[in-house]
Amino acid sequence: MSPEAFSSPLFVKRAAYIVQEIASLADAIDFLNEWPEDRRDLAHDAALRACYEAHAGRELVSAARNAFLGFAKQAAILEDATSAMQWLAACKSGSGKVRA
Repeated sequence: MSPEAFSSPLFVKRAAYIVQEIASLADAIDFLNEWPEDRRDLAHDAALRACYEAHAGRELVSAARNAFLGFAKQAAILEDATSAMQWLAACKSGSGKVRA
């Protein structure tokens, strides 16, 4: 496991029907940097700062994960891991091909 990997992934709603897995500092930083500027708040700023600090080795990865978790809860985008995993399993079970 990478030293920047989260102990367990978090799942967040990216859009109405899109769930994204956040499994590492890089995933969290990318997600937070793409977050719309007009929706950024103190929870966003704290999570981004914690992720950058952990990436630089000045903070624990677990603290960054917890900060991201707090942001996701505050933004009401946190998805239940069990539901997300069931959805992912259902998507992977098909071949993706359309039969004629």
